[in-house]
Amino acid sequence: MLTMIVSTVVVLGVLIFVHELGHFLVAKWAGVKVLRFSLGFGPKLVAVTRGDTEYCVSAIPLGGYVKMLGEESEEELSPEEARRSFSSQPVLTRIGIVLAGPASNLILAVIIFALVYTFSGIPQITPEIGTVNQDSPAEKAGLQPGDLVLSINDKSLVQWEDLSTIIEESREDVLTLRVQRGEEILTFRVAPKVSEVKNIFGETIERRVIGVMASGKTVMKEVNPLYAGYYSIVQTIHLSKLFLVTIGKLIQQVVPMQTLGGPILIAQMAGQQASEGLINLIYFTALISVNLAVLNLLPIPVLDGGHILFYLVELVLGRPIALRKMEVAQKIGMFLLILLMLFVFYNDIMRLLPGRKSDFLP
Repeated sequence: MLTMIVSTVVVLGVLIFVHELGHFLVAKWAGVKVLRFSLGFGPKLVAVTRGDTEYCVSAIPLGGYVKMLGEESEEELSPEEARRSFSSQPVLTRIGIVLAGPASNLILAVIIFALVYTFSGIPQITPEIGTVNQDSPAEKAGLQPGDLVLSINDKSLVQWEDLSTIIEESREDVLTLRVQRGEEILTFRVAPKVSEVKNIFGETIERRVIGVMASGKTVMKEVNPLYAGYYSIVQTIHLSKLFLVTIGKLIQQVVPMQTLGGPILIAQMAGQQASEGLINLIYFTALISVNLAVLNLLPIPVLDGGHILFYLVELVLGRPIALRKMEVAQKIGMFLLILLMLFVFYNDIMRLLPGRKSDFLP
C-alpha cells in the first residue's frame, strides 16, 4: 500500500508539475504576469511568494493550475497591468502559452523514453514461435513451438513484428521460412491463409496468417543515444495516435466504456510498476504523460484543447468569440468533464469489489 501511495504521488506530481511548468515558462517568456503556480486544487497547504508569483501546494492532488493576470473577464486592470495581462496578448501568443502544457508532457515522454532506451536498450519480442495452431498452415508445414524464424523469403527478421508484417504484406501463395531449431537451420514452405482474427481493440478483421503465436521472449536491443532519441520520438507519436484511435473506438462503442479508468486505477498500476522495478515505473510515467498530453489537447471547453479551439476561431474571424458563448461552452465542458470523472471513479470502485477483475491488472 505504501509503495502504491508513494509511486502515485511521484508519478502524478511529476506530470502535473511539468505540465504547469510549461504554461508558466512560456507565460513568463511572453511577459505575462503569473499570479499563482499551484500543484493541486482547493485549500493551500504550503505557499510562498517570490516576485509577482505565489507558489503553492494545495490539498487536492488531482491536477494543478497557473493563474495569470487578465484571465478573469471581470478583472479591472490599469493600463500598465493590462500590458502584462493574458487577455491582451496576441492570439498566437495565447495559443503558445496554452499549448505549452501538453507540449511539455510530450517532451517529458520523449526524454524519458530516450534515457530508458539509451541505458537499458529497446525491448523487442523475438521471432520465436510459442504456439502452433492445430490444422494451421504452419502445423501442416512442420513448424514447431520453440522454432526461431530467421527469415521469410530471404528477408531477415529481427523481432516478432517483422514476421507479422512480412506475412501480411506478401502476396505470394507460398512463403519460404528459414528456421533455427536447436543447432539445426531448417527450411519450410508455408502457404498463408486469410483468416478472421481480433485486433487490439477486439474487432474482427481479416488477415493473412500462418497460424503461429509468439513465445513472448524479449531481448534488449542496445542502441546509441542518437538512435534512442529518434526512436523515442517515433514511440511518442505512435502512442499519441493509438490514444486518439482508442478515443474514437470508445465513441463508436467498439471499446467498452467500462475499460476507462481514473486515479484509483492509475494508483494501482503505478504501484504494480513500482514493485517490478524503477525502470518500469519511469516508463509508466512516460506512458501516462503522453495520455495526459493528448487528453488535454482534445477540443473540449475547460481543457487546453478547448481554449486553443476558441483562439483559432478568433484568429479566423479576426475578433474574439462573444463572452456569453464562451461561458456557456465552458459550463457545458465542465459538466461533461465532471460526468466523465464520476464515471471513471465508478469504474475504479467497481474493480475493487470482490470477484471483479480489472481490465488492465493481472
